[in-house]
Amino acid sequence: MIGYAVQVIQIVAVVGTISSVGYYAICLWSALRFLRGQQGADRSVRPTPAMPSVSILKPLKGADPEMYESLRSHCLQDYPEYEIIFGVSDPNDPAVQLVEQLKTEFPQCAIRLMVCPENLGANTKVSNLAQMVREARHEYLIVNDGDIRVEPDYLRRVLAPLTDPKVGLVTCLYRGIANSSLGSRLESLGISTDFCASVLVAQTVEKGMRFGLGSTLAFRRRDLRAIGGFEAFADYLADDYQIGSRIAALGLKVELSNVVVETFLPRYTLRDFADHQLRWARTVRDSRFWGYVGLGLTFGLPWAMLVVLFEHGAGWAWGLLAATLAMRTGVAVVVGKLVLHDRQVMGSLALIPVRDLFALLVWIVSFAGHKVKWRGDRFRLENGKLIRIGN
Repeated sequence: MIGYAVQVIQIVAVVGTISSVGYYAICLWSALRFLRGQQGADRSVRPTPAMPSVSILKPLKGADPEMYESLRSHCLQDYPEYEIIFGVSDPNDPAVQLVEQLKTEFPQCAIRLMVCPENLGANTKVSNLAQMVREARHEYLIVNDGDIRVEPDYLRRVLAPLTDPKVGLVTCLYRGIANSSLGSRLESLGISTDFCASVLVAQTVEKGMRFGLGSTLAFRRRDLRAIGGFEAFADYLADDYQIGSRIAALGLKVELSNVVVETFLPRYTLRDFADHQLRWARTVRDSRFWGYVGLGLTFGLPWAMLVVLFEHGAGWAWGLLAATLAMRTGVAVVVGKLVLHDRQVMGSLALIPVRDLFALLVWIVSFAGHKVKWRGDRFRLENGKLIRIGN
């Protein structure tokens, strides 16, 4: 019986390794395809008064050392007319002081702070957005997270695709800026060499995007109304995915912008990193179940290491491991360095085997339950929706 189990694991490891090499090839093809598309993208158009006015909605909770500069970057936009609405649930939230500081530094910017008293669902961020959008003055809307930092041409480049009436939503890739903690570095490495690669693969395989990313969601108010408004997503954890999916279901195109934004990562401990990865994994599992199941065939390095172990260091097994490592490193360099312009990725390449082994373990554990931790609270996920539970 034990011998049979070992044979099964050997077969799974070989199949997993070979399928992973194929997946890495698709990652490289998708990334190069994306880069070719960016070469033809027009980044030189100057803003004109004809460009649509836009309301930026930024729900906030808490503050960190990098947050002010990230918020500040939205006040430096080379764009004719826009407003920024910040929303908090608690009037004593530390983020309130940062917004007041912004209003003092940028009196010429249309900056508003809203305290959102209503609790419309388990996802407080979306509950706040539902209240903030009522006060927004413009038809075009942009939502992004409080830790996102952007360049001065962000608005004009992100909004440009929405001049096409067939485009319903624009979203962006992002790179994670890590601090010195190991958990933070592993998180950043996963974003730049794995997560964003999977987004590019989804765009290629599905012949277009069918979801959004929380780094940027740009859309029209009328399309938001058509999918039920923010209220329809107030209990979903993956609200960005749901908004993109439902706008795509209207028959509108979801466009992946040529803009790459930055997010500054917290000083994750390994426990914090594990909790965040498990929450993300279970979120994806509930959003794209069969695609998530298929991820099991993309953890090339752990599978290849198992092949070497079970084949007692046979030459062909080492060759397979070397080929897998070369392909995995190629994806990291092309996506991380060339697509995302991540300045940290080259110095973290040695951590890829550690990160990938951890990712495989998280993938396995993610099927064993439905509980997640988010913003200090505990929830149970049911069909992508959050149900608050006791600590």
